[in-house]
Amino acid sequence: MHYIRSYVLRQGKITKAQAKAYAEWKDTYCIPFVPGKTLDFSTLFPGRERVILEIGFGMGEATAQLAQAMPQVGFLGIEVHTPGVGKLLWEIRHRELSNVRIIQADALLVVQEMIPPDSLDGVHIFFPDPWPKKRHHKRRLITKEFLTLLASRMKEGAYLYLVTDWEDYALWILDKVSQCPFLKNPFQTFAPPIPWRPKTAFEEKGLRKGRRIHEIYVEKRILSASP
Repeated sequence: MHYIRSYVLRQGKITKAQAKAYAEWKDTYCIPFVPGKTLDFSTLFPGRERVILEIGFGMGEATAQLAQAMPQVGFLGIEVHTPGVGKLLWEIRHRELSNVRIIQADALLVVQEMIPPDSLDGVHIFFPDPWPKKRHHKRRLITKEFLTLLASRMKEGAYLYLVTDWEDYALWILDKVSQCPFLKNPFQTFAPPIPWRPKTAFEEKGLRKGRRIHEIYVEKRILSASP
């Protein structure tokens, strides 16, 4: 797959609490990125009914809330930025969560190298970087190729749930989904708000600026079913 990194590593500020959590709990809850080493979810999340992949979890607010609300589900979070990883580690400890693991690496490479085929029950991509300038569109995470890769790692009938507050990117995502033959959009267009998704500080900030939230909810086609 032609690869252009969809993020820029910035020297973001990390709080003392985040740094402490990162230093103390990284080895317990973070999984090293090892190309070609496929994860065994039955070992990683013993006794869990389903596995959800969270791509770019930011500061981990939504991941922690969902994991606490759904203890029967295993959550694998991917994030490159250390402050966000530290914050989610803090949440894991303070909420006493046993169903969350983290990989601090590029999402495309993790999905390609470590996620088993037909293994995911759901994928969340909440507020990915929109790369609004046209010359930067090539950096956008959501492409037909990436959606095809994701679909190959999802079980039949599994869902992909994307949320953005950038209208141009929302329309871009709808277009890319329509180009992927392995995914279907039961709503044909944007999905209605799904009540179980937690709101984050990032989302609230966008709403205060007058931005509209766009939700896209699609499913992997069941091969035996008609289109």
